[in-house]
Amino acid sequence: MRIAYITAGAGGMLCGSCLHDNTLVAALQSLGHDALLIPTYTPTRTDEENVSIGRVFFGGINVFLQQKSALFRHTPWFLDRLLDAPGLLRWVSRFAVNTEAQELADLTLSMLRGEHGHQRKEIDKLAGWLETDVRPEIINLTAVLLSGVVHKLRERLKVPVLGTLQGDDIFLEALPDEARRQALELLRENCREFAGFIATSRYYADFMAEYLAIPREKIHVVYPGLDLRRHSNPCPRNEESGQTGMFAPRGQPFTIGYFARICPEKGLHQLIEAFGLLKQMPGVGKCRLRVSGWLGENNKHYLEGLRQALKDKGLAEHFEHVEAPDHASKVHFLQSLDVLSVPTVYREPKGLYVLEALANGVPVVQPRHGSFPELIEATGGGLLVEPNDPADLANALWRLMDNAVERATLAQAGQRAVHERFHARGMAEQTLAIYRNYLA
Repeated sequence: MRIAYITAGAGGMLCGSCLHDNTLVAALQSLGHDALLIPTYTPTRTDEENVSIGRVFFGGINVFLQQKSALFRHTPWFLDRLLDAPGLLRWVSRFAVNTEAQELADLTLSMLRGEHGHQRKEIDKLAGWLETDVRPEIINLTAVLLSGVVHKLRERLKVPVLGTLQGDDIFLEALPDEARRQALELLRENCREFAGFIATSRYYADFMAEYLAIPREKIHVVYPGLDLRRHSNPCPRNEESGQTGMFAPRGQPFTIGYFARICPEKGLHQLIEAFGLLKQMPGVGKCRLRVSGWLGENNKHYLEGLRQALKDKGLAEHFEHVEAPDHASKVHFLQSLDVLSVPTVYREPKGLYVLEALANGVPVVQPRHGSFPELIEATGGGLLVEPNDPADLANALWRLMDNAVERATLAQAGQRAVHERFHARGMAEQTLAIYRNYLA
């Protein structure tokens, strides 16, 4: 099957959507399909082998210039290709955090207007290239914020176009009120053009059906899967210690971990507050908090503020921020933990970090919202707590700290479930079954 899988680069950031899309397309390729991962805006970034093509469509520089000036809406395509150079886009993306909210809102609305927006030339480039060079049997857009292109792609290529739902509302809700209202109206109109949708959890399928006015029967659910070759294999349980084989006590303090993008919406501040409460509980033994994940320039002050809060409480020596720039260091970090928690403020549609922790035999404690209840139910690998409640989170952490047998039971169940059900091949096979239905 020839598949055009069109994803949105995250401006040099390591994001869950890029990791998910890269893993899925790599798995489709390993199954013998001609799947292309096509970046838009900026090159994608991943901590595994990057399988995206070397060309970027809707390059961020061109899109921005065409939004600001009519001159750049008519420049020759060879000049545009120079501005779409991946290296240049990676460099420029470092400054994207300084873009004004209103400018970003105007650009979003223009993109959603498709051929009626300022980036019509970019749509023609993508449609022409797909029509002449790729000739896909099916097209999958991995963000419905790219939906301005759907009408032109259907008109030119006459193939099914599907959309993946994995977090668009989070961006939309950050827009100014009037821009958000207009964007949602345009999105709902554009979504009528899709043949169908794939969501990363039942929760998100139900939510987006209402949010975007999509018939629920048009949304299929395929849970994320991991390339498990570089994660730990399930280990037999040690009945005497109550621990799984490779995660037996290591002669170190009980280690609570956080691995996700370091930003307010992921809830690190709530985990730090819970850690402070835990340290005040009578009889608590030695414990520490280790934090890792992608840290952007715009959130360094957030992390420093949290460091200072711990210092003010006399807990700075029990906190460690660890760089994990690649996949091997991520796995090494996860394997140093006794439990992981990423208490997101928003309702997470995917939860890749939950699956990654479980794959390495680390139980999790997560808020009872978004995709987390589904993942915990399906894996048996953790505990759920009340959202935005550091006290409840602290109690759950104390429970696992105090009960090595329960901790090991959760770790073993979660690890086995991920290796049996949440792997990349399974994700690819389920996605292919959906594609075949639309081609039939």
